[in-house]
Amino acid sequence: MKLHLLLGSNSKAVPLMVLLLVLTGMVEQGQGTTCHNTFLSALVQLIPCRAAVTPFSRIPPSDTCCNAIKALGQPCLCVLVNGPPITGVDRNMARQLPQKCSANFEPCDAMK
Repeated sequence: MKLHLLLGSNSKAVPLMVLLLVLTGMVEQGQGTTCHNTFLSALVQLIPCRAAVTPFSRIPPSDTCCNAIKALGQPCLCVLVNGPPITGVDRNMARQLPQKCSANFEPCDAMK
């Protein structure tokens, strides 16, 4: 069945569906195991870490941030730090969170 028959010929849902498919594909690029969160939900989980990953910040990650990092897991963290740019987030600082939080994660390889 053709997509336009499912959505209607004037549907504005197609761009949204394309965006969701792209984000879902990005989340599935985890290291070793698969991230089972959407890009957006993984990003929301890291809100407690915002102060620690703001460019030029000297604020260490809080206990709440470290708990969020450990709960999120390495595959999802790698998807976030290797994914599209996130305004207000220093990727290098985000990559250091597992070490600063004593999370036993393998390093995230930069996407080529």
